[in-house]
Amino acid sequence: QVQLVESGGGLVQAGGSLRLSCAATGRTIFTMGWFRQAPGKEREFVGTISLSGSSTYYTDSVKGRFTISRDNAKNTVYLQMNSLKPEDTAVYYCAARRVGGTRRPNEYDYWGQGTQVTVSS
Repeated sequence: QVQLVESGGGLVQAGGSLRLSCAATGRTIFTMGWFRQAPGKEREFVGTISLSGSSTYYTDSVKGRFTISRDNAKNTVYLQMNSLKPEDTAVYYCAARRVGGTRRPNEYDYWGQGTQVTVSS
């Protein structure tokens, strides 16, 4: 069984930065994804990182501002968020998948509990 635990969320002013972490326990060889969900909206794909960490993919709205990385020795994936905007406010989730990355949340096998990110204007 795999468990994912996110941390690092909080309140930040527009233009600021946050780094989210996703610590995995159990089997850890997975493609990892980050998603977010704002109140009243569907869960939205943010980005994904390959098993080795050599390949990343982002949704257009975060390209150039967000960076996903991973440290497999620590079984941890990171989401560095810079130049934050109020529209980035959401609960952020990490997810794990046994094979390649995908934008579709229902194709991920494991999910964390989420961490709240609030960006004030």
